[in-house]
Amino acid sequence: MKRKYILPLFLLVQIILIKVLAFFPEFVERFYSNGIYVVTSKAARFIFGWIPFSVGDILYALVILYLLMIIWRSRKTWRSQWKDNLLKMLSGFSVFYFLFYFLWAINYYRLPLFEKMNIKREYSDEELFAFTRKLINSTNDAQFAITHNPNQKIVNPYSQAAIFKMTQSGYDKLEKEHPYFRYEIASRKKSLFSLPLTYMGFGGYLNPFTNESQVNYKLPMYGFPNVICHEMAHQIGFASESECNFIGFLACVKNDNEYFKYAAYSSALRYCMENVYMKDEAKFKEFKALISPGVLKNYKESELFWQQYDTFIDKGFHAFYDQFLKANQQKDGLESYSKFVDLLINYYQRREIN
Repeated sequence: MKRKYILPLFLLVQIILIKVLAFFPEFVERFYSNGIYVVTSKAARFIFGWIPFSVGDILYALVILYLLMIIWRSRKTWRSQWKDNLLKMLSGFSVFYFLFYFLWAINYYRLPLFEKMNIKREYSDEELFAFTRKLINSTNDAQFAITHNPNQKIVNPYSQAAIFKMTQSGYDKLEKEHPYFRYEIASRKKSLFSLPLTYMGFGGYLNPFTNESQVNYKLPMYGFPNVICHEMAHQIGFASESECNFIGFLACVKNDNEYFKYAAYSSALRYCMENVYMKDEAKFKEFKALISPGVLKNYKESELFWQQYDTFIDKGFHAFYDQFLKANQQKDGLESYSKFVDLLINYYQRREIN
């Protein structure tokens, strides 16, 4: 067999293997998520975590420049040598596909957190309303504990560098209750692509090749801690967006810092209120009237922030990411972000929200 066919055929084999793995979540959980991935992720964070800037972002920039250069150089052969060029493209994608899944994305196929933590999947409207009411109280209390004025919005006084360091405390406490949420070897950074990320409508992402958690530093600061804790959840091997929202929430509320608690409560409350609105618009209006004006001002702050960057770009990327999630065991696509409400409600059935 000619060499040029090996990697394209390997790509086909990989795709088939990934589809097969979807039927064996216990195998993935045991041998990959709690085996291979633990080693590779820690090694990547050990190598790149100490570097003060985002290595992964620079790597992406170099790869994009290299691809543009290759496309330009081969422009005269696009038609005459289309077969060889296609095989080269497939070979490159085969290598990318292997690294992407081997270094991180097989985690999409691990055991769902519902099963791992023995949490119910469903909830009634009454349970949603009861939990939302409790969350409104927790959010209002956290806002008042900081400002002593229900009409004042939260302004986080800490630098982003300080917040990055403070996130570890919440994970350390969370680990004592749930050892599988252990976070070691920090690699939390501001993304060099924060402006593009904003136009794309994203608060951050995990670089699967360097295992750096990249956070959009342009975000409103009141919710910044929650975004970091979400990306850290990806680093410890959880691919589902709903599960990372849930883990990030737990890590924030376990933190002793009131600004972390507020970031988690206010974010979760927004998701719950969206669910309430879909169930009962009258109940939504009733609950909204209970939320402190200062909290609503923070919500308005976020709304105005994202409106500045609302273009066709974010809609295009959201459509792409929606399909990507659906292709990787998250059948609800982008709606899976809000599915963590299921986890929250059932987790806190017999617990106080803290």
